[in-house]
Amino acid sequence: MFDDIRPYTDAEIPAAMQRLVGYPEFRPVCGFLFPERPFEDVAAEVAACRSIDEFQIRFMIPVVEALIAKTTDGVTVEGMERLDPEKRYLFVANHRDITLDATFLQVLLNRAGLRTSEITFGANLMQGGLIIDFGKSNKMFRVERPTTVSSPREFLRSSQHLSEYIRWTLLEKQESVWIAQRNGRTKDGVDATDQGIVKMFGMAGNIEDLNIAPVAISYEWEPCDVLKAAETTALARDGHYDKKPGEDLNSILSGIMQPKGRVHYTMCAPLTEADYAPLRDLPLNTYCREVAAVIDRRIREGYRIWPNSRIASDILRNVSEGGYTQQEKAAFEAHLAEVPEELREAVLRMYAAPLR
Repeated sequence: MFDDIRPYTDAEIPAAMQRLVGYPEFRPVCGFLFPERPFEDVAAEVAACRSIDEFQIRFMIPVVEALIAKTTDGVTVEGMERLDPEKRYLFVANHRDITLDATFLQVLLNRAGLRTSEITFGANLMQGGLIIDFGKSNKMFRVERPTTVSSPREFLRSSQHLSEYIRWTLLEKQESVWIAQRNGRTKDGVDATDQGIVKMFGMAGNIEDLNIAPVAISYEWEPCDVLKAAETTALARDGHYDKKPGEDLNSILSGIMQPKGRVHYTMCAPLTEADYAPLRDLPLNTYCREVAAVIDRRIREGYRIWPNSRIASDILRNVSEGGYTQQEKAAFEAHLAEVPEELREAVLRMYAAPLR
């Protein structure tokens, strides 16, 4: 019924593992993540996996833990006690990095003894054998974008199909789902839920059945900040931005490998009867806008403000209100000095935006 978008099943994992270890690109990835281990040992361990859970526990969780150790100063979480282990959730998160937002969450769920979730993955990114096999073996499912379909009518059909799949996954398959609050990463530092995403949730039934749980993700160092600034600057200057071939893959790899400093997750309070009751008599579009506003409030309340935001705000306003050390300011200024001059204001606004 959902073969065109679903992740792999356990029965499909053995063949996927054999393909995965055979891709030429797989070797350098293993070399970066496990420099002390022979590639043959890692490949044999992956090839031996016979289920999604086995692949995630034996390979993916250690991979992401190694990535956290190499590229962050720790990934922390608060609010995990708000989640009931017996329930499944539609995690709606702000979106700062193409792959890591959902990936780090899986580690945090595993650390807490909870099941990992299924993950939406844009059709524009799910290209090439390695990415497809890697993604679908990690509970990722395909989501069409307006740019990956031939017409608005086809996009509407794909949205209906996606809504049906999310509902079926949560209520019948009994798996949680992660989805970003908007189509594409936030590139200006402003997190806002697209009410169209909320409308899609309800295309296959009552939104209130889906157990929406907002998630706030806060990176000390914004992933791909310079690449994002180049895009927002071009949009402001030219009114459009044309991606270069391979740009999405470059963003994925840059986000993974760049230092991210401290990373914090807040598992916000799931939406309840008390949130929905005042909204039920509203027209559909207004209802969706107000549900999006509830999600936004939770995410903004849970967002952690790092010193870089205060430093950037002070630089933009030419003031010194503080809230940071001189060492932190020096580190930020050293980073800013490496940014092309024409992109510096965009980078500063990106970091300062959460304060607003």
